[in-house]
Amino acid sequence: MLEAKKKHYEILAGKIIEKLSLRNMEGYYVPTKEEALALVKEKFLVKGVSVAWGGSMTLEETGVMDYLKESECIVYDRMSPKTTEEEKVMKGNIINADYFLMSTNAITLDGELVNIDGRANRVSFLCYGPEKVLILAGMNKVVSNVQEGIDRVRNIASPPNALRLNRQTPCAATGRCGDCLSRDCICSQIVVTRHSTVPKRIQVVLIGEELGF
Repeated sequence: MLEAKKKHYEILAGKIIEKLSLRNMEGYYVPTKEEALALVKEKFLVKGVSVAWGGSMTLEETGVMDYLKESECIVYDRMSPKTTEEEKVMKGNIINADYFLMSTNAITLDGELVNIDGRANRVSFLCYGPEKVLILAGMNKVVSNVQEGIDRVRNIASPPNALRLNRQTPCAATGRCGDCLSRDCICSQIVVTRHSTVPKRIQVVLIGEELGF
């Protein structure tokens, strides 16, 4: 990566972190995914904490998901339940977890988080429940404002996600949002997080690379 671009990311992230602080959220910046993983290991996902997560390619690309397999954290895998009763228990575990891990579909220059979900299995726990929400996001997720963030999710993030999940949606077929109401729609919930009532409950690690969708 060009040095000028690296410096730009660092400056931009610093300004966004200032805005996050005004919104009662805590921000960090690291230049690489390797440094992001090191920070996560050292500061957040330490021995004994309980952890759950929402679907995220960024968590995969940074190595966080691989780390959880070998860590001494208490891991709540939302994909593990085999029965309805087990699923109910898992939801209770997740809502009471120490950390909920996710990325964000977009983050504005003013520090607002923009997320779109199908079943709301990410945004519900972002809004309420777990003690802390830890968000890892590449600088490719930065947008000017909320509307640009929504447009980004619909036309840049959702089409490849729909393909990844084998969803039969217009965006999977055409590469752009069709504003659909299909059974496979992954854009059912739109959540803008503009403030955290609980100080520093939401912690955002910005990474100076392009990660996720």
